[in-house]
This record gives sequence, C-alpha cells and structure tokens, in this order.
Amino acid sequence: MQKPLTATDKKTLLAIARQVIIACVSEEKVPPLKAGTGVLHEKRGCFVTIKMDGHLRGCIGTFLAEHPLVQTVQEMAISAATHDPRFYPMKKADLANFDVEISVLSPLRKIDSVDEIRVGIHGIYLEKNYSRGVLLPQVATEYGWDRDTFLAQTCLKAGLRPNDWEDGADIYIFSAEVFGEKG
Repeated sequence: MQKPLTATDKKTLLAIARQVIIACVSEEKVPPLKAGTGVLHEKRGCFVTIKMDGHLRGCIGTFLAEHPLVQTVQEMAISAATHDPRFYPMKKADLANFDVEISVLSPLRKIDSVDEIRVGIHGIYLEKNYSRGVLLPQVATEYGWDRDTFLAQTCLKAGLRPNDWEDGADIYIFSAEVFGEKG
C-alpha cells in the first residue's frame, strides 16, 4: 500500500508542474529540480493534465516508476504542454489561463473479470494486439459513464472497436490520487 500524499506534497507538485510549464513554454531555462523527500522521492507513475477554460489541453503520463515522483511530474508536465499529439504545443498566450491536475498512480493490476472494475475508483489500461489505451479514473466520473461505456471508450482511445475488450484484450486497473489547482 502506497503512502498517501500530504497537502504540502500536493501543493509542491502542483507548483513544480506550473513552474516547469511556464518556463518551458516561455523558452526560459527549466528550473532546477527540487530534491524530493519522503513520498516525493518515491518512484511512482503519474499523469499531468492541463486544462484551459475547463477543457482538456494536454495530458501525458507514465506508469513506469523509474524516477522520483518530483522528477516524473516535471517530465510529464513538459510533455503535456508540448508533446500531446492531440494538441499544438502550448504558446505563450496559453499561459494566461491554464490549470494543472496531477494523478499519482498505483501500480497496474491485471484483472480476470471486468466485474473487478469500480467506476470512479479505477482507471483502465487496455492492450490488444499492438494497440493500447488508457483512461484515468476521473474520466468516467466526469462523463457519467457506466463500466461498459468506460471500457468501450478505452477501446476507442486505443484505436480499437468499442467492444474489442470482450475478446482477447488484456485489461489492467489502477487507482489514482487526483488533485489539482481548482480543488
């Protein structure tokens, strides 16, 4: 069981993400990485989500926990701002109005039955053949999806047909500690 983040840990991670996004987009030098202590030094996967006017603007993450969480947040924030293929790289004008949300992930757990999926608690990582798709736990809640819709949407994100999860897909679940600048 992973130790939860404190309010101070969350505030620190959000500040790091915001600072690195602003520095990267403004073409300034990326601030030096602050050394993490305690939970922030643990190797954990995360996603960084950027929203503008309440709409998705970028979201990139990793399940691989190769670096301390503070470093992973910094790397994912840069990627969400500049490398999400669904959006153009953020520009200086975009810095006037954006919000950051961070999802710190639990390890993936392969499931044998979709009955194990708890909408609003679990995210889904799905693999079939060479296709992969992931949706964070909060996505199903934000859209009011049930489990079958959540699975179908994860398939669509992977470039599969909506019901491809029913035959031969490997399905993994994970939970996330989600926090953002808007509460």
